[in-house]
Amino acid sequence: MSSLGNLKKFTDSLATHEQKMPVLFMGHGSPMNGIETNEFSLQWEAMGKELPLPKAILVISAHWLTRGTHVTAMEHPATIHDFGGFPQELFEVQYPAPGDPLLAAETKELIKSTNVGLNHDWGLDHGAWSVVKRMYPDASIPVIQLSIDYDQPAAYHYELAKQLASLRKKGILIIGSGNIIHNLRMVAWDKMNVPNYGYDWAIEMNEVLNEKLLSGDHQGLIQYEKLGTAAKLAIPTPDHYYPLMYTLGLQDKADEISLFNNKLVAGSLNMTSVKLG
Repeated sequence: MSSLGNLKKFTDSLATHEQKMPVLFMGHGSPMNGIETNEFSLQWEAMGKELPLPKAILVISAHWLTRGTHVTAMEHPATIHDFGGFPQELFEVQYPAPGDPLLAAETKELIKSTNVGLNHDWGLDHGAWSVVKRMYPDASIPVIQLSIDYDQPAAYHYELAKQLASLRKKGILIIGSGNIIHNLRMVAWDKMNVPNYGYDWAIEMNEVLNEKLLSGDHQGLIQYEKLGTAAKLAIPTPDHYYPLMYTLGLQDKADEISLFNNKLVAGSLNMTSVKLG
């Protein structure tokens, strides 16, 4: 059968789900959350049990930044250990979830605003596997990743996400994975184990951004640079913030919104996560 024939067969097989899938933004934090049992990883595990079982998962991770937009299209994505300075135990983690080349092709077809490349080299980085591993530890659900075109602004990613909305009705769980507040240069390493510790500017921005999330102020979140000095400290670079744009771009009027893991870490990070629907 031709590739177009396979794609049509796959698309037809994604019959409308009985229930539209929720959308998540996960504050993923340290890669160690992928193997440690703590309040954040326990909440990820609970979320995996609470949600309808997805047919496949599409992750937009802060750790796959590219020129242009790409989607992983291999049958068996590798587990990428894209970090350093952690215990050997973390480097030995494997998450052998299958890929889904036909879902990758469907994703490419849905996105009309840019040409999406089909990638066979990336795999699953820790922004993806550290979270999904805790949600679905048996690694039986196919997982693909969509890259972030780092040359584009927040509004671009927000609008691109809207083109993926139909996947929610076909059993696909879409997850943005990053951290809304993420300033590694200012981490208080001596306060890593102090619960909910944040600098004044981080506390301020956590409250401001949460209010905008809960009130549906998408434009205020897209134009985060206008939120003053605290915002510049909270989001010095947008890599970990852009995945939130994909989650928000998929919100519709019927979606309820809730926050979880709403804690500050080491002064200059937060783990605040979002569930829509």
